[in-house]
Amino acid sequence: MKLVTAIIKPFKLDDVREALSDVGINGITVTEVKGFGRQKGHTELYRGAEYVVDFLPKVKLEIGIADDMLDQVIEAISRSANSGKIGDGKIFVANLEQAVRIRTGETGDDAL
Repeated sequence: MKLVTAIIKPFKLDDVREALSDVGINGITVTEVKGFGRQKGHTELYRGAEYVVDFLPKVKLEIGIADDMLDQVIEAISRSANSGKIGDGKIFVANLEQAVRIRTGETGDDAL
């Protein structure tokens, strides 16, 4: 099993959710986060005062999947989150040792 973590732009969330649904992913966890990479933030004006926004709003997706779904999930996220501009995000993949569905007690791939 794998844990796929993706950091994407907030306005791409619906596109990514739809693409994941199309490849058979039934559930994801979504968290609103802030961060920066190469973008380094930007300067904005508010009521005539200029200020620096160091951390930009992003969305973090976490998806537990079976090993054989990995390539499809990465492709679906990459394709649907891509705007071609800096700050599109990143995808991280980690091994997932165990998953347990609390309601039924199912474990492993069955719990996903």
